[in-house]
Amino acid sequence: MARKKTAADFEQSLGSLQALVERLESADLSLEESLSAFEQGVALTRECQQALAQAEQKVQQLIESNGELKTEPFDGASE
Repeated sequence: MARKKTAADFEQSLGSLQALVERLESADLSLEESLSAFEQGVALTRECQQALAQAEQKVQQLIESNGELKTEPFDGASE
């Protein structure tokens, strides 16, 4: 079962992604190390995109009803 990404998980993934980009930009990596870092970066990018999509869905569930905002339940388990 996939677990929900928390804000801390998102920030950690984003930080890891930034560190990978810096390593790749340094040009001090071998071809194999660069490919491995790139693969890790792709996986982290997908995790971040998924977390952002879930956050967007939560925001979209704010519905205006008779001039008042209300929230509706969000089931983040649907993947």
